[in-house]
Amino acid sequence: MEDLLFKKICRLAGNAIVEYGMICSGDRILAGVSGGKDSIALLHVLRHFQQTAPVHFELEAATFDPGFPDFSAAATGELCRSLGIAHHLIRFQMSELLAEKGMEEKPCMLCSRLRRGNLYTLARKLNCNKIALGQHLDDAEISFLMSLCRGAGLSTMGPNVREKQGGLRIIRPLILIPENLIAGWVNSRALPIRGECRYKEQLENGDRRYFKRLLNQLEERIPDLRSNILRSMSNIQAEYLFDPRFLKEDR
Repeated sequence: MEDLLFKKICRLAGNAIVEYGMICSGDRILAGVSGGKDSIALLHVLRHFQQTAPVHFELEAATFDPGFPDFSAAATGELCRSLGIAHHLIRFQMSELLAEKGMEEKPCMLCSRLRRGNLYTLARKLNCNKIALGQHLDDAEISFLMSLCRGAGLSTMGPNVREKQGGLRIIRPLILIPENLIAGWVNSRALPIRGECRYKEQLENGDRRYFKRLLNQLEERIPDLRSNILRSMSNIQAEYLFDPRFLKEDR
């Protein structure tokens, strides 16, 4: 069963990589690996393609240590070594930084900002031209709904996007894969997964978790909801929206 699940994951990831031109020969890719199920799956998928695909690329991994006493990246480091992937550990003292910046009530916002900035810095130091992240289809659809409801435009986390202030590209090879497929494979392999974040309560009460629950509720009424959202995100008809930049005029 686990081999069939992994084959399906690799097939969907391969489709995404080809469709969105994520990996080219000569790329140096830095994978962000938190130790959670999604990033662990990402690591295995990229290593699989590195060994089997006709495109040659270099692969390294990075994990963030927030300085919590109950955090350990040992299992993630061992996994990288077993796969033959260089592993880098980025350390910072999250508790001190939260207090210093007065952001104790918004730990996820600061953590995300720190991880992103440090990952970009490390990628440049290693001469990597691409950063691979483990967001999956559910993440993309939730972000799409959040952007829509917040008035932030029809946007989501793209499969292959350029960093706003530099030449790095951010790729998401798992972007067409449903979360439950990834979870099923990781559980079948009994892979070492990092424990829950100490700020789980804030995560549970946050917007992203709310929209995840909302998506699940809507799916009970609309069984094809997730595939429908994917089709809609892949077929933007700008002339039928309200942005005057895309207004078609008769000539």
